Amino acid sequence: MNSFDGLGKTLIFLGLVLAVLGGILLLLPKIPWLGKLPGDIFFKGEKWTFHFPVTTCIVISIILTLLFSLFKR
Repeated sequence: MNSFDGLGKTLIFLGLVLAVLGGILLLLPKIPWLGKLPGDIFFKGEKWTFHFPVTTCIVISIILTLLFSLFKR
């Protein structure tokens, strides 16, 4: 066996993970409620805007926690 077999498998795995993450990032703008929930902070000034989706982050955190706990078992 070649000493690069483990490195090759790791690079393939990382490439697949990046492809999945890229697909998710392409689909995120198509979710209409994402970033516009009640509780999300949004300020608009004359020359600047500030947006921090607090509630959206909490909802995503809860969903991911439930998914990870299901796959853990």
